[in-house]
Amino acid sequence: MKDAVFKRKIYDEILEWKEKRSNKYALLIKGARRVGKSTIAEEFAKNEFKSYILLDFAHASKEIMALFDDTYNLDFFFLQLQQLTRTRLYEKESVIIFDEVQLLPKARQAIKYLVADGRYKYIETGSLISIKKNTKDILIPSEEHKISMYPMDFEEFLWAIGDEITAETIKTLLKNKNAAGNSMHRDLMRKFRLYMLIGGMPQAIETYLETNNLQAVDEAKREIVDLYEEDFTKIDSSGLAGDIYDAIPANLSGNASRYILASAREGTRADQVVDLLPDMLSSYTVNIAYHANNPGVGMALEKDSGRYKLFTSDVGLFVTLAFKDKNYTENVIYNKLLSDKLEANLGYVYENVVAQMLKVKGNNLFYYTMESETSNHLYEIDFLTSVGDKICPIEVKYGNYRAHKSLDVFCDKFSRRVKDKYVVHTKDYKWENGINYIPVYMVPFL
Repeated sequence: MKDAVFKRKIYDEILEWKEKRSNKYALLIKGARRVGKSTIAEEFAKNEFKSYILLDFAHASKEIMALFDDTYNLDFFFLQLQQLTRTRLYEKESVIIFDEVQLLPKARQAIKYLVADGRYKYIETGSLISIKKNTKDILIPSEEHKISMYPMDFEEFLWAIGDEITAETIKTLLKNKNAAGNSMHRDLMRKFRLYMLIGGMPQAIETYLETNNLQAVDEAKREIVDLYEEDFTKIDSSGLAGDIYDAIPANLSGNASRYILASAREGTRADQVVDLLPDMLSSYTVNIAYHANNPGVGMALEKDSGRYKLFTSDVGLFVTLAFKDKNYTENVIYNKLLSDKLEANLGYVYENVVAQMLKVKGNNLFYYTMESETSNHLYEIDFLTSVGDKICPIEVKYGNYRAHKSLDVFCDKFSRRVKDKYVVHTKDYKWENGINYIPVYMVPFL
């Protein structure tokens, strides 16, 4: 069965490539598996070109694969390609999609010459396992324009479930700095919690639309988690990468000031993940927040690369991981989560979704900790973003949002560097004493 085609914001980025860059560059769409790369690439090809050929290197025939053994004579190459795929190509009006391009390095290497030839346009998709693993013996083409594809954000999720109103309502409230009021706020929070439970993976959303059953959604998400963990063994046969991924919820719920490797596997040392962590990050399955040693505009230059927190790239998968002790997460648990009645501190779920939303908006993630001058207490700012030459501290609160000592201490210490201060919480919008108290559903629209 064909995957459902949802409205995605990345479509406009692909359109910009076609209009402004496709004469000189192929497009490489990077992202985790099952995030919708192949679907959006084919949908774009159908809508924006006279014809297209989709080459899925995970299922291509031996004859198709063999074409890339010799691309010296491109006239003959294109003649064979059209014959084998029974598809006619039109100069300047056709696109060829290289799906799962990391599986055939020779095809990626050929991009340099195919783009220079100029007859057709090219879109590549690459997923999960680090593309560099399969490119050590080839010439990486410089003729690639790279874009990243993430799980569907809250606005895209709303579009998918047929809600064209809620996002515009939230944007208007945020722009005018208005509170929603009790009834509307409860409705907006319920929709956002539904997004947190389902997440932004198209397969999970499609299952929800087909079944209206959150247990079925959880089973769909578990299939994705299992797929990721199988792929992690290709990065690391010892299984450590999978253990690190599984332990993300436990790490966040423990309120540690960094990711504790021993919680993933006892005795694990930092030097054991020096090469592993970049591969996990390039898989787009995790997001990382580094400790900012010197909070400011140039945080990336002074980050502590050995001190970090990890988040899953999709909050729906995070919820499934958090309840992985059962074979499936029962509807009763999902319903309690949805109605905010589960007896558990869910602050770590909100922290993960805020990380995801900030990352999707183009922010690199940083956090900051500082010791109290009078006690052993550790103050922590959950996230730091930069605007111009200033920084914006963000503290995520699930419980008592009025207590934000960490934010107060930080802003006193770095008052000249701070622009806007945010407390992200589950209550309605409020501005008080120079602090923006914003409901979590407003974060995607900041």
